[in-house]
Amino acid sequence: MATLVPPTTTVPPAAGSKSPAVESEKVDYLNLPCPIPYEEIHREALMSLKPELFEGLRFDFTKGLNQRFSLSHSVFMGPTELPTQSADIVKIPTAHYEFGANFIDPKMMLIGRVLTDGRVNARVKCDLSENLSLKANGQLTGEPHMSHGMVNFDYKGKDYRTQFQLGNGALFGASYIQSVSPHLSLGGEVFWAGQHRKSGIGYAARYNTDKMVASGQVASTGMVALSYVQKISEKVSLASDFMYNYMSRDVTASFGYDYILRQCRLRGKIDSNGCVAAFLEERLNMGLNFVLSAEVDHKKKDYKFGFGLTVGE
Repeated sequence: MATLVPPTTTVPPAAGSKSPAVESEKVDYLNLPCPIPYEEIHREALMSLKPELFEGLRFDFTKGLNQRFSLSHSVFMGPTELPTQSADIVKIPTAHYEFGANFIDPKMMLIGRVLTDGRVNARVKCDLSENLSLKANGQLTGEPHMSHGMVNFDYKGKDYRTQFQLGNGALFGASYIQSVSPHLSLGGEVFWAGQHRKSGIGYAARYNTDKMVASGQVASTGMVALSYVQKISEKVSLASDFMYNYMSRDVTASFGYDYILRQCRLRGKIDSNGCVAAFLEERLNMGLNFVLSAEVDHKKKDYKFGFGLTVGE
């Protein structure tokens, strides 16, 4: 006679108990991550869509004197586009040499540049405390009203960041961004330009996961900016952005890619104005990189090609 197996019985969960899936979804709003700075909410999209394009020949050499101090030399030869009232593009051949000095410390960074055309650039970043940092940059030039300077104070909280800006021309600005969930952060900014008697206010939102980043920004100056980055894998990502100015009615949309190989990195984009660009960084050897840059504007019939060599880390 067959053995009788009693039917299994399911014990219902006790009242008040929760399944592990429900407990894992619970969000601790007292321990949210710190967001990225307000001015960098489109950081991933800018890396793919706006590489450092150039036209002509560029050679960069960096020599480290010790672990913190290094010197750099840069030579650039290529055309420079002049602003004109007509649609025609006017370029003149130019060449300049740039000497730089860098001091990089865990709590301080000093960078200076001197160019043969008379420009002097300087950047400073200093950590005043664990949460407060100072950033400053300036440029001196022989052209009238072209010299400028700006100082930023950045405070990093547990789940928020705030920044205060002071600049020449009676420029004052402040921004604040707050994490409202593990993936979503919201922020806003205000500024006042006393020299031009203009003020503005802006808002921003950013949503990020391990596979995507979506950002949006709107300002009273008429600017609307949207960006989206999808991470296909650890080495491939796709990006797109949408820029609209409801004051001038200018609209631009672009789509780009970022492909990282073992020895090179390839970035490119195409936008709604008919402009196609690509930027290639090839690592030939330790401390030796080859750079190719190309940009074709079919609408303006403007073609820009450049290549360069970077020596030193």
